[in-house]
Amino acid sequence: MLAGGLLALCTAQRLVLLAAFRTLRPWEWPPAVVVAGLRCDLAACAWAVLPFLVWLSLIPSAWLRAQWHRRLALAGIAAVLGGTIFGLAAEYYFFDEFESRFNVLAVDYLLYPKEVLTNIWQDYPVVPVVAACLAVVAGLALVLRRPFYRAWRASVPLRDRRQDLVLGLLAWALLAGTVSWRTTLVSFDRVERELAGNGFAGFIQAAIHRDLDYAAFYRTLPRGEAYARARALLAAPGSRFAGSADSVERLIAGDPDRPRLNLVIVMVESLGNEFWGAFGRPGPELTPRLDALAREGLLFTRIYACGDRTQRGLEGALSSFPPLPGESIYRRHAAGPAATIARTLREDGYSTLFLYNGAGSFDSMEPFLVPNGFDRFIEQKDYVRPAHVTVWGVSDEDVLNRSLEELAAFHRAGRPFFATILTVSNHKPFTYPPGRIPERPEDRNRVNAVKYTDWALGEFFAKAKQEPFWRDTVFMVIADHGARVYGSLEIPIRTYEIPLLVLGPAAVRAPRRISTLGSSLDVAPTALGLIGRPYESVFLGRDLLRQPAGPGRAPINHNRYSGLLRGRSMVVLGLNRTASYYRYDPGTRELARLAKPGPEEVELELDAIALYQVADDLYLRGRFNVSR
Repeated sequence: MLAGGLLALCTAQRLVLLAAFRTLRPWEWPPAVVVAGLRCDLAACAWAVLPFLVWLSLIPSAWLRAQWHRRLALAGIAAVLGGTIFGLAAEYYFFDEFESRFNVLAVDYLLYPKEVLTNIWQDYPVVPVVAACLAVVAGLALVLRRPFYRAWRASVPLRDRRQDLVLGLLAWALLAGTVSWRTTLVSFDRVERELAGNGFAGFIQAAIHRDLDYAAFYRTLPRGEAYARARALLAAPGSRFAGSADSVERLIAGDPDRPRLNLVIVMVESLGNEFWGAFGRPGPELTPRLDALAREGLLFTRIYACGDRTQRGLEGALSSFPPLPGESIYRRHAAGPAATIARTLREDGYSTLFLYNGAGSFDSMEPFLVPNGFDRFIEQKDYVRPAHVTVWGVSDEDVLNRSLEELAAFHRAGRPFFATILTVSNHKPFTYPPGRIPERPEDRNRVNAVKYTDWALGEFFAKAKQEPFWRDTVFMVIADHGARVYGSLEIPIRTYEIPLLVLGPAAVRAPRRISTLGSSLDVAPTALGLIGRPYESVFLGRDLLRQPAGPGRAPINHNRYSGLLRGRSMVVLGLNRTASYYRYDPGTRELARLAKPGPEEVELELDAIALYQVADDLYLRGRFNVSR
């Protein structure tokens, strides 16, 4: 009864998802997706039923016939069915947002219940969904109560119940033991593979395998060859390797007598290229003030986010570390100190500061950043009388106004400074202080939130230009990631396009649009190149303004896939040591899968393997830092 009910619910949800997100008529639904999905659902049902079979094999027959036990069993089954119905309903909204089954992102959400659950309460129909789930469960309990009790009045011998357990274990072994992520590889289409999966199984797998053993699951090279390739990738003018052959430590040339320029990195929540008029967005202008700033700065037009989470944006921009599958290094238990641009500049005499709207514990930001180079971390509790507060923290204008105060104080003290500012207003619930833009904050609309973020950043730079530190400061504006991930490929590349804008007379001699291919990984080396002082580095990105001749590159991660884009080719490394190959079309800015890799893709694959393998090795050995 329980297994049949669970299977029916999971199958029904898959059909709903197919109808909603593939917009196909029933007879057009991919048979492989339905068949693979049925197998995954059966495996999930086997896991759910197994505890009941174990319990029934242990209790005496007197308990089985007892009325209290029948009621307890009915309540347990109702609870499982109710939880399943609610989980399937919640996954529908998750799929609508991310075109994915429950994954590591869903696990992360549960680690921060205050922010996430409050946000869900504000933006989703929680009460109607819960009420509907309870009504369905109550209805099932009433309908099934009498036949259920009649079925349980019979005394089933303990021996027979244990035989049922053995049969159940065999079924579990055949189903759960033979289903893996490979079961869903029934299509080249990423969304169809997601539809073939099971959200509960995906959630459990993501919870267990947060930090993957990279060498066990992904393609690798002999260690010496991997390091040789990585060092060749990192070789650049003005750079000299200083460590052993199994190191990427380098000395970066510069002028030690050059005055120390200040540096400010503004990382904007979810503000991908799709919102900027400067990148050709059609329709009404959403970012007039940022577009005006883009016309007076250095605008990099081919930059990609390393991932689809803020922690990936921070990892790339501040640590120049490639996005390994699983967790970012900000969330792992690092084997020793990790390199950051803050650590590099602090060792050169800079004061360092991180400013954030919300709680520093979120995504393990403060626990990672303070031990790794930031002198201070300003978070939500440090703002007095903020203009506006959401579950994620104070508004963008609050954090930006506080930043101006802190930067002015650094300047008065006569010390060079490095500050990173992370904003959150362009995030659900999309509210902001009233009166800043014509649109009402009560509408809770992303477009309005983008307009407010543009207004707040415009005000920040207008005020910064009036400060004496403006002429000695390099400002960089970058998005942490795009607004959302959508598309059928393993890495839907267009959704990873983000801006990188450099401002300030200390760095900009004349406005330029720069089409060099790069990523978040290149922010720290490029910033340090603009400052122009010598430093030691283990960063795995490149200075976009002083890179060697040839195409740029961009490492990108999505879920368990890590890819490398270079020129017009991309390779994506997957679990079970798989690799996929693509050709990039600059006209459509999309990828087309290649049936067979050419020489360019084969070489790119080796470089991608080397880059990720070396990053993993440096991390595991505690060598992602400058030796002293």
